[in-house]
Amino acid sequence: MADTASTDADFTPQELARGRALRRARLPWALGGRLASLALSAALGLTAAGAGLVGAVGGWFGGSWAAEVLAGSAALVLLGRAVTLPFSARVRAVSARYGLVTQGWAGWAVDVLRGTAVALVLFLPLALGLYALIGRSPEHWWLPAAAAAALLTVALSFLHPLVVEPLFNRFTPLPEGELRTALLELARRDGIAVRDVLVADASRRTTALNAYVSGFGPTRRIVVHDTLLSSAESREIELVAAHELGHVKHRDVATGTALGALGAALVVPVLAALLAWRPLLDAAGAADVQDPRSLPLLAALAALLGALSTPVQCAASRRIEARADRHALELTGDAQQFIAMQRRLAVTNVADPYPPRAVELLLATHPSTGRRIAAARTWLARKDAA
Repeated sequence: MADTASTDADFTPQELARGRALRRARLPWALGGRLASLALSAALGLTAAGAGLVGAVGGWFGGSWAAEVLAGSAALVLLGRAVTLPFSARVRAVSARYGLVTQGWAGWAVDVLRGTAVALVLFLPLALGLYALIGRSPEHWWLPAAAAAALLTVALSFLHPLVVEPLFNRFTPLPEGELRTALLELARRDGIAVRDVLVADASRRTTALNAYVSGFGPTRRIVVHDTLLSSAESREIELVAAHELGHVKHRDVATGTALGALGAALVVPVLAALLAWRPLLDAAGAADVQDPRSLPLLAALAALLGALSTPVQCAASRRIEARADRHALELTGDAQQFIAMQRRLAVTNVADPYPPRAVELLLATHPSTGRRIAAARTWLARKDAA
């Protein structure tokens, strides 16, 4: 109840109602997209429909083993995108009604195509390499595959800010001035080496505010959305950056990458055991593990395991974000401005400051705004009492 009272005092009834209305309007479509994706994966992977699809599209390209793997992989990616696309479009349309979208439908379509192309570039060679491993060692393929999954997780974490992010946004150095100096000084005081401060052109897609720190070592940079620069006060931007520096200080990216690599390595033998279970192979219409027609079953099992792990991942993420909030408070000592920053983010992003607890527990990667504000006040009270 204390959190609710704190939130109600910080936001007008209109702001609270607007955030709740947007959540209620978007959530069914966002969840619907996830459920539709899982339903498609199950329909293709746990029945012979997926095997028939792989065999059919592979036959269009010669019917060889490699053709079935590559064409089947491409079909799964494209069908997955096609099924979720109406839900994504509806979420976007709802967001546009609340003034959060600045990009036209044509630009959005280009982004969808670009994202699909990235998925194909990643997934097709991975599938081909995986089935080559399975073919060479049907009993023990999971050993090198687990090691490769761990290494790939690390490589993608390192390459994402250098290769993938520039595909969707343009980054320019923040001009010399008081804000750039303040942000670099903040990082210096925190003992963190930052290569640069960049501005992302987020305004061509959205009015939402954000900032983050990306990269490792020599590639590390503070990235501020131009929407944040144009609407927030300098001190608020510093507090957002201080939160992001908290992730660096506590090695959250490195730890998350290491845990992701470990998780990927552990999931592979689980998938191998399930993939080799005869009743599942029979249901999927695949002759054996190395049969490319088992690809939809593998994708379905991976999707199911991912969905089951989502609440655990969200819980871990919320703890990490709360720790980064505390770091920002300790680094700046400015709880009142932190609260003002949280309020600005919530109002501008049309967030529900205090969503239903079930929604937060199952889906939220960050604590709710109400809880973050309440935690800041608790921190301030303890500081004053010390």
